[in-house]
Amino acid sequence: MKRIIFATGNAGKMREIKEIMADTGAEILSMKEAGIEADIVEDGTTFEENAVIKAKAVAAFTDDIVLADDSGLEVDYLNKEPGVYSARYLGEDTSYDIKNQAILDRLSGVPKEKRTARFVCAIAAAMPDGEVLVTRETIEGYIGEKPAGANGFGYDPIFYVEEYGCSTAELSEEQKNAVSHRGKALRAMKEQLNQYTG
Repeated sequence: MKRIIFATGNAGKMREIKEIMADTGAEILSMKEAGIEADIVEDGTTFEENAVIKAKAVAAFTDDIVLADDSGLEVDYLNKEPGVYSARYLGEDTSYDIKNQAILDRLSGVPKEKRTARFVCAIAAAMPDGEVLVTRETIEGYIGEKPAGANGFGYDPIFYVEEYGCSTAELSEEQKNAVSHRGKALRAMKEQLNQYTG
């Protein structure tokens, strides 16, 4: 594995990815760093479908392995919203402060045991030979009463992990990578890639 291109422009996500994939020995590049511009329409109905759509779209521009993830937040009380629409929830350019507050408002007065939620991450790898590998992992938690922490991004400040008693935005990078949906999905993908290229 010489180069892996990751189909994302999200700097926070790239930091996590580079950290977790560091020991593969491959050069990890974002689409932008690889000079790839692709207009991707994510019209899948599951995280897996969207990850595959993204990986294949970027793979059309390169002979490198392309990884793409689709991840989001499922809140049980809200019928698993925002789900696959997590990034586009309340509009494409709406800030996460507004999105997080909207979810907190919708859960106002709802007791903790009914605030269960999970982060889901599906990762697809489009291989140079056309094969596509997919992994999916989750982290279970609940929606807190208020945002806390500045380490994460997206919905991290309102997503609390029972085991740590704090939000994922209050975890250190090492703690978060150890337990997060993306950390687990990336490690599972790393195993698949090692078997595939081994």
